[in-house]
Amino acid sequence: MDTPPSSLLETALRNIRPGTTTSGIPRIELHVDQGQVSESACQYRAMACFVLQGSKRVSFGDKVLRYEAGHYLVSALDLPLMGQVYGDGRQRPYVALTLVLDPVLLNELILSMPVAHDDEGSESGLSTAPMSQALEDVLARALALMDSPEDIPVLAPLVERELLYRLLSGPHGKLLRQISSAKGPLPKVRKAIGWIGQNFARPIKVEDVGAACGMSRASLNRSFREITGLSPLQYQKQLRLLEARRLLIGGEHNVSGAAFAVGYESSSQFSRDYLRHFETSPSQDLRRTVHARTVA
Repeated sequence: MDTPPSSLLETALRNIRPGTTTSGIPRIELHVDQGQVSESACQYRAMACFVLQGSKRVSFGDKVLRYEAGHYLVSALDLPLMGQVYGDGRQRPYVALTLVLDPVLLNELILSMPVAHDDEGSESGLSTAPMSQALEDVLARALALMDSPEDIPVLAPLVERELLYRLLSGPHGKLLRQISSAKGPLPKVRKAIGWIGQNFARPIKVEDVGAACGMSRASLNRSFREITGLSPLQYQKQLRLLEARRLLIGGEHNVSGAAFAVGYESSSQFSRDYLRHFETSPSQDLRRTVHARTVA
């Protein structure tokens, strides 16, 4: 369907404030944004994002995905992305619901469903698809629960299970089954991502990452790029830059301090990478942060 039912959107808007809103339902959040004039860096978790109004564009590596109202995105990995949200053509805000994926619950559902014979091979860690009517119906029930918080402890687990079931039964089924599987390249790439996340601030070699996840250098490079759009070392660099920006905006470091805190040995190289990635210099971000605090 190209647009969600009006009742679904009305329920979301009744319960939403600008920014991220916790719904009271475990692992479900609501988001609203008037739209952004440029891309911003974000860290995606393993999750599903359902757009109810407006659209969103995300880029990772050399890949770009744009999805709009009535569509959803599944992320099977923790990925550093560049993203931008847009309101709709009538100046109405972007509205979305996200569900963080629970691998344990996914595995329970997979074991209770008929065995799926997926073809071998890796997939991109991000994928989009249109919502089915059945999926929209479950989303409507999830949103309706926000109006009845006393029902959440009993009904939210049932709604989450059905939502995951609909996702597993849809076009992302193979990707979601790989999340809980020990077979194929995706679980090994997930392990590599976890290892890089724990060691991103120190010099690493692809061989070290491969040894940590049980893959050869060549296999890791190939599968990592197929799934994330990045090489392992490019992924590490993006993690460094995201953390450095968090440190700068949080006022915890100056430019040199942020560079060294995330593992750079050269402040000038850090500034060049930062400008290339965020299209603004670290000193500009730092000045904006200082100015905002002074005005406040």
